[in-house]
Parts: sequence; C-alpha cells; structure tokens
Amino acid sequence: MKLVPKIDAEKCIGDAVCEAMCPDVFEMGEDGKAIVINPDGCGEQCDCEEVADACPTEAITLKEVEEE
Repeated sequence: MKLVPKIDAEKCIGDAVCEAMCPDVFEMGEDGKAIVINPDGCGEQCDCEEVADACPTEAITLKEVEEE
C-alpha cells in the first residue's frame, strides 16, 4: 500500500507549508491554493504524513491505495 495525498481546496488557505516541505509533490496553483503535482512522490521524495500534520487547516488528507 502507498499513501496518496489529496487537497481539500475549501480548507486550503494557501500558506504553502506543503510546497515548502515537499516541492516534489505539492505546488501552489494559480488560484493560490495547493495542488498535488506528483502523488507518487510520497515516501520517495518526502514524508507526506509529516506534511499533512503540518497543514494548519488540515486540508491535506492521505489515502492508502494499492501499488500497481
């Protein structure tokens, strides 16, 4: 199983903590909200659980999916 991050745009306040901690997985979109650019980067390039815990509005959730 691997973890895949998802952003709740309604909760996101655009503070960019996720992008700062894990730029290989998250970036700020044109609307100022975070987006996931590389869902497969969790565990490889960064600790997405740590990033989700650092989000001040709890806009990042992680879902377990089976690896292909």
